[in-house]
Amino acid sequence: MTKRLLVVGGVAAGASAAAKARRTNEDVEIVIYEKGPYVSYGNCGIPYYIGGEIPSRDDLFLVTEQRFWDRLRIDVRVNHEVTEIKPDQSTVQVAGPDGSFEDHYDRLILATGAVPLRPPIPGIDSRGIHTLWTIPDGDAILDMVKTLSKDDPVCVVGGGFIGLEIAENLHRRGFQITLVEKMDQVMPPLDREMAYFASEHMRSKGIRVILSDGVSSFEGRDGTVESVVLESGEEIAAALVVLSIGVRPETSLAEKAQLHIGPNNGVEVDSYMRTSDPHIYAAGDMVETNHCSGRCPVRIPLAGPANKQGSIAGHNAAADLHPEEPAKEAFRGVLGTSIVRVFDLTVAATGLNERAAAALDYAVQVSHTISGHHADYYPGAQDMIIKLIADANSGRLLGGQAVGFAGVDKRIDVLATALMADMTPYDLEQLDLAYAPPYSAAKDPIIVAGMVAANVMRGQYRLLTLDDLEDGLDGCQIIDVRRPDEFEQGHLPGAVNYPIDEFRSHIGALDDQKPILLYCAVGQRAYTAYRILQNHGFSNLYSLSGGYELWSGTLGDSGRSENG
Repeated sequence: MTKRLLVVGGVAAGASAAAKARRTNEDVEIVIYEKGPYVSYGNCGIPYYIGGEIPSRDDLFLVTEQRFWDRLRIDVRVNHEVTEIKPDQSTVQVAGPDGSFEDHYDRLILATGAVPLRPPIPGIDSRGIHTLWTIPDGDAILDMVKTLSKDDPVCVVGGGFIGLEIAENLHRRGFQITLVEKMDQVMPPLDREMAYFASEHMRSKGIRVILSDGVSSFEGRDGTVESVVLESGEEIAAALVVLSIGVRPETSLAEKAQLHIGPNNGVEVDSYMRTSDPHIYAAGDMVETNHCSGRCPVRIPLAGPANKQGSIAGHNAAADLHPEEPAKEAFRGVLGTSIVRVFDLTVAATGLNERAAAALDYAVQVSHTISGHHADYYPGAQDMIIKLIADANSGRLLGGQAVGFAGVDKRIDVLATALMADMTPYDLEQLDLAYAPPYSAAKDPIIVAGMVAANVMRGQYRLLTLDDLEDGLDGCQIIDVRRPDEFEQGHLPGAVNYPIDEFRSHIGALDDQKPILLYCAVGQRAYTAYRILQNHGFSNLYSLSGGYELWSGTLGDSGRSENG
């Protein structure tokens, strides 16, 4: 009798699972049940379709039901919702356009994904309030956009990936946008000082960004939203509201089937993507799996992990039903590598941020470096900031973040690869990366970041962060080693200017019994001054991580005359 594999859910994880299952086992019957009208589409592209950058709605669709059948002999049934799993009978109950029926499985793959959060805020069900997760969501927003005038205000609630993307794309259509975020920063995967550049860049483009203020209620007339009332009491006019405040895993089927649920409210799976029931696999936004840096269970709803997990679940489920029992494949885990465009700025992260690493009790060491994305002498070099998070005890890299106008995607992928390989800053400073002036510098920004972090680990260098500055520097001598013209344009409060080229002549004015904080634009000149003082017997020394540019929150062209 032919074995039967059922996949519940399509899009990233489910569609990948079904396709890989077919490539593993030509003989098994495969059926996808998808409760929505579309089985495979690029939901990450929906904000860009709304903004008009993706010109055609059809461009979002990846594989049609007919293509699944013609090429893979996979039976796709859209608008069919699996309402119940009966593990003891190996059956599912399905509700379709023609009524309810039961179907049998030999193996089952759950890929039910996640759903956007809609907390019980007064007025949240008013017309004009939308979430953005599926093609129908995008259709609804675009249909409403076409009824509005450019004078109608728009409010985006939530400063994560989707919030930033839809804010930019609605701004692109000419609307005045207010973005509201309850946290004190946008982009939760980043640390605050790195996320600052994203929110400031949005403000520079004309988007109003409100931080540290949540939504109290939605107000309006006749069931239609007209304003957003914040917890501070401020009321913001809004003819359209887009909610982007996170998602929750869709685990109702799994819970009713008594599958194990993990500490992050996702379905527990092993490295083979198998649930607590050996006949049921799960993948995608609904599961939690291992964090490669943190060595802890996490649930990270991103398309990249969902596709990989789906592929592994599909292979293993189909291998179970293959007479030759092919070797199983294992999923190593996730890093949460992510990237978002904020107008012409790019913001990216991988692994643990500083907050998460500290919460897991790592001995956190951080460093910031600012480098040109290619050789400074080649026209058009633009600054990028790289932050490294490492474990001071083991030396292992835990995470990385990058912000800049060019070259960020390349560097975050190098860092993600380094994290997967359990590399250290000592490894980063020895990387052999491609160099030609239009593409990089002889010391690539990643190599520079590794050098600085490695010097800190060697004990050759001590860094203070912006948080340290906020905590106060009582009794500290603050020395700015930039040129006088740079100093006059702005400097740290209480700083004294001893330019690096004259620095040795000022050593006698320094008190070696008091701590000394050195800084320049990005760190290179301060490091030179640091080493000069070390060689003169000073030991109570610090340098400002990321330099004045990080402290002042500015990024510009990197064609500076003294590179630091």
